[in-house]
Amino acid sequence: MTTTEFDLSILSGLTGAYDASIVEDPIYAFWEDNGWFRPTDASENDTQPFTVIMPPPNVTGVLHLGHAVTLTIEDALIRWHRMLGEPTLWLPGLDHAGIATQSVVEQQLAREGMTRHDLGREAFEERVWDWVGITRPRITSQARRMGASCDWERTAFTLDPTPRDAVRKTFVDLFKDGKIYRGARIINWDPQMLTALSDVEVEYEEEEGYLWHVRYPFVDERGNELDDGPDSGVVIATTRPETIPADVAIAVHPDDERWQPHLGRHVRLPLRGFDRLIPLIADTGVDLEFGTGALKITPGHDQLDFEIGERHGLEPIRVVDWDGTLTVEAGLYAGMDRDEARTLVAQHLDEDGYLLKTESHVHNVGHSQRSGVVVEPLVSNQWFVDTDEMAAEAARVVRDDEVRIVPERSKNVYLQWMDNIRPWCISRQLWWGHRIPAWYCRICDADAIITGDDGEITINEGSHPIVELEDPTACPTCGGTDLVQDPDVLDTWFSSGLWTHSTLGWPNTTDDLSRFYPSSVMETGYDILFFWVARMIMLGCYNMGSPPFHTVYLHGLVRDAQGRKMSKSLDNVIDPLEKADQYGMDALRFTLATGSTPGNDMRLTDERLEGSRNFANKLWNGAKFVLGEIAAAPSSSEGPLSRSATAPPEGEPLEDRWILSRLQAVTDSVDELLRQFQLGEAGRQIQDFLWGEFFDWYVEASKVRLRNGDLTPLPVLTTVLDGGLRLLHPWMPFVTEAIWQQLRPHLGDDADATALIGARYPQPGDSQRDLEAEEAFAAVQEIVTAVRQVRADYRVQAGQWAEAYVLPQVEVADAISASAPIVEVLSRARPLTIVSDRGEAPTDQIASAVLPAAEVILPLGGLVDLDQERARLNKDLEGIVKRLRGAEAKLANEGFRSKAPAEVVKQAEELAADLQRQQADLESRIGALG
Repeated sequence: MTTTEFDLSILSGLTGAYDASIVEDPIYAFWEDNGWFRPTDASENDTQPFTVIMPPPNVTGVLHLGHAVTLTIEDALIRWHRMLGEPTLWLPGLDHAGIATQSVVEQQLAREGMTRHDLGREAFEERVWDWVGITRPRITSQARRMGASCDWERTAFTLDPTPRDAVRKTFVDLFKDGKIYRGARIINWDPQMLTALSDVEVEYEEEEGYLWHVRYPFVDERGNELDDGPDSGVVIATTRPETIPADVAIAVHPDDERWQPHLGRHVRLPLRGFDRLIPLIADTGVDLEFGTGALKITPGHDQLDFEIGERHGLEPIRVVDWDGTLTVEAGLYAGMDRDEARTLVAQHLDEDGYLLKTESHVHNVGHSQRSGVVVEPLVSNQWFVDTDEMAAEAARVVRDDEVRIVPERSKNVYLQWMDNIRPWCISRQLWWGHRIPAWYCRICDADAIITGDDGEITINEGSHPIVELEDPTACPTCGGTDLVQDPDVLDTWFSSGLWTHSTLGWPNTTDDLSRFYPSSVMETGYDILFFWVARMIMLGCYNMGSPPFHTVYLHGLVRDAQGRKMSKSLDNVIDPLEKADQYGMDALRFTLATGSTPGNDMRLTDERLEGSRNFANKLWNGAKFVLGEIAAAPSSSEGPLSRSATAPPEGEPLEDRWILSRLQAVTDSVDELLRQFQLGEAGRQIQDFLWGEFFDWYVEASKVRLRNGDLTPLPVLTTVLDGGLRLLHPWMPFVTEAIWQQLRPHLGDDADATALIGARYPQPGDSQRDLEAEEAFAAVQEIVTAVRQVRADYRVQAGQWAEAYVLPQVEVADAISASAPIVEVLSRARPLTIVSDRGEAPTDQIASAVLPAAEVILPLGGLVDLDQERARLNKDLEGIVKRLRGAEAKLANEGFRSKAPAEVVKQAEELAADLQRQQADLESRIGALG
């Protein structure tokens, strides 16, 4: 691949703090213009490619935080594998999102005083295409802004010709295999958008309502109601009394002894205008432990009731119509809205003596994700997929670990769902989407084809659909040519379930399909494991004969600072690009990537974003120091400064050996973590290494030699900065590329690419760990930290030098002595005396710290005003003792211990223990003053 050099003059404006707005756009353009996002050709690199098929965002508007998490994680994985030298394909795309997109456009029409019916189907579809023409470039632009290094030349759309062909072939194959059929089953219905919904399009919200306890009276052999008091019947608790007209039975569990004598008896429907008798039946679907153990069976409006009704041959009755009003089957309540009818039915039950009690009740109510209205379970003629066989195979590939799910706990959740799968309703009463490729003959299906006053067609039971790969021109039964296509469209999840192979060219045989299927990782949110991931596995196995990916990585939801799910109603929705404008894209990416572990939710706060921005600034400023030292060195113009290009000095300093060993240690750990998909922990470890070990310790230690004219730290500074930037690049690509481009001229042969995005990622085994150096320098760090802590405890001025003595253990004595200049400068300890015997150090009026590798002693006489310090410490001690007595008194109170919650008692115990520690520390420090 031929690439160009990066124009370093772009960074000339960055004279102060890091400014992401100057860096991000030109660096992204540099990557894209040089083809870094495209996979290397098979002729150049025939190793196994790493492939990710991007979950397609809906073309409904703009990207949200969920998309930002997906893009961040997938881009980090792609950049890592690209730097490992693997051919990488990250294939982007967008989803037509049937109901979501149609809802948006219908809302636009409503604001104009129109409906889709005013336009007609064809004109409405053109209107939606106009909207898609606006949103598609906006969404891809936002993904670019996120730093997504995907191959934009391969961008796919679920309504493109190839995905259309894939949908058509899959539908036809399933139909001819007997796995797709049209029939009447209970589905989720949106009374406002007048369409069936998938389970994922139903959102459940807790609502306060009522639980009505209704008595269904027993009747004798002649059908007369028995009136032996309020208990002469079956008491049912229901949240929906308006569906009582649709009741066809009362069910109890066959093992429930309470109802054994009554099985086979009948009760009367307790509503005005109804004289229907319904039987008392036994079914194992009833919860034996809930309430009275009796359940009213309403097959027309409840999934469980529908299944029980099927088992017992009970015909469903529909009392709620498609628009949410009650049908003629509801008797005197016909034409009423559901809520209005519910109130009146409850009133009549009460007046007629059948309502025993009403109690407040909080329960989950399903709402349409798009319209927001309460979903109505209805029996409807729809298209279904019989998924039993496909689900069994999809479960097998996960059980046999052909597909790995991360985190592991989600595997059991997936299998439980697959083992209990129901027929999949795939038809939607919409105009936008893949129209169902089924036709009907107006002659043979004359009784089933209903044309409404508005010209719209409805297909009833008894039809004989014609399903072929090509549009039919004549009826295969009668030869008639007056054919009509099914008006419904397919569930969006049907086409997106084919995403992993339709985007690679299937049903055609293509080079991309043979090279990149199956893909490596499918990364998405855990909330659509069942609704999308499962369908991809089912359809991938069905069409391709093998699962569509090797690993499923599930990320969690992004919540607000209070842990709440983001929603418009809570006014807590965060625009990721606004946060990127405020903190920089690298800061947003790093926060999202390191904020949680696989499958767990995270809280996004400004404090965390600010911390990530501070890390980017720390990286930039620390790198500026290193680059400045390199530029000032006389040898910088004579050749490369990387350690591989320069021989290490004889008797290499401890701090150099230590930081190089620590670089290898974090490299080893990050490699292991990334292979376990622990991106968050890997990123945190890189941050700890760069900020803490490299900049705060090694760079500061290197200044001791640099200020004395010793330039030997420069190759180590160059090498470690180079390695750290490579490690961090998948998380924070912009700032690392900006720094690396400035460092690259000094790397010599280590500059293995024209861009960091294509440079080699550090690997385990690149160098040997130096555990002796790590242990010895850890002792140096402990000593410096101990001196700093004493200075802080006694409030020594930052610029004031403090005399210190160090008594090291024998095994690190030489290392401590050699590192004395570093200890002196980093802890501001002067004079610093290294002693070999405790008697060589003072014993009175001192502060000391006993460490694993040394003892540190600081004389306090000349450091602080002893009398003043005693007074301050005694005052602090007095306050601590007073608080401790109060805490101990509370804990001694048996009433508190017996009545307070266990967590409150535990907190009180922890407080008392902490106060005891503070008391002991203050007493020790007072004693040290003499």
